[in-house]
Amino acid sequence: MSNLAPLKIGITCYPTVGGSGILATALGEELAARGHEVHFISYERPFRLPSGQPRLHFHPVTINHYGLFKYPDYTLPLSVRMAEVSREFKLDVLHVHYAVPHATAAILARDMLPAQLQPRVVTTLHGTDTTLLGCDPGYGPAIHHALTASDAVTTVSHFLKRETERVLGFAGPMEVIHNFFTPRRPRRSCLEVRQELGLRDEFVIFHSSNLRPLKRIDLLLGTLARLQPRSAVKLLLLAGGNFAEYAAEVLRLGLEDTIILRESVADVEDYLQVADLGLFTSDSESFCLSILEAMFFGCPSVATRVGGIPEVVEDGLSGRLAPAGDAVALAAAVQDMLDQPARRRQLGAAAQLRAQECFTAAVIVPQYEALYRRVSGR
Repeated sequence: MSNLAPLKIGITCYPTVGGSGILATALGEELAARGHEVHFISYERPFRLPSGQPRLHFHPVTINHYGLFKYPDYTLPLSVRMAEVSREFKLDVLHVHYAVPHATAAILARDMLPAQLQPRVVTTLHGTDTTLLGCDPGYGPAIHHALTASDAVTTVSHFLKRETERVLGFAGPMEVIHNFFTPRRPRRSCLEVRQELGLRDEFVIFHSSNLRPLKRIDLLLGTLARLQPRSAVKLLLLAGGNFAEYAAEVLRLGLEDTIILRESVADVEDYLQVADLGLFTSDSESFCLSILEAMFFGCPSVATRVGGIPEVVEDGLSGRLAPAGDAVALAAAVQDMLDQPARRRQLGAAAQLRAQECFTAAVIVPQYEALYRRVSGR
């Protein structure tokens, strides 16, 4: 614990399955463990946020459904709750993950308060603020304003920083602070998990995502269908979205007996310990936290060479990268790992070492603490 006075930090994120919410939750846990007072503010409790941990609090936002509005509004109730929590607990910082609606709400909340009670606003961009909404004329100007009005802006990769400058024309300072992962001890043994999944000696390919279109699940399935022998492979799919829409494609490719589906998994560590190889086929990624999670378990990944992934995976050293959209190249890389277990273990050991050296809480969290102190003067 630092000799410096502890900070009072509010955190707002999307509480559902997804890398940004997982990262924000882990950051809050780490900050609380370091003696800071952390207040999560969201419409529901983040799904991986533990209860009963000292200095870790949750404040729900109530969303009313008035007939006056065609669509229920979240930004205004969120801003009011942020202002209430900031006033009551005298927050030093509001750290918001995503510019809209979270940074816009935080800036409004700050403006509701008298100067002596205004927290500093730190905005972390995770991807779609820039790569999707930033291109939309209905959102881009609001995002640009939110970044300009923030006291500090961070991105999770150098790629995302460059894209934010290019797409949004934002010329203000941005600090790159990569994601981190702190694996929890698995709750069950490797044997118990393998028995639950009905595994014998199959090669287990791991994929975890929220199944959004840019994750290219169609390409994931197409890659899987090219592997031989099919009976030697299982895909362990941890899904944060609706996989049912891919049912027809699964049937068409004859993958019904190849895929093991688990939805909204909180204890990802239980399943990572049985994985042999990660497979990620996205068209765009700002970082890809799931790759990092696998790395900590000595599991290398085959992934598309897009976005911030090359900042995580060193091609040929700690994993394999292939061109985006190329199922043939992806399948060839996976097949090599299937056919060359010694090579796969070598990449896995290198991936684990890289994760432990570059992407731990001990490396990353102090960067956020230093930023909070810099903007708050604490």
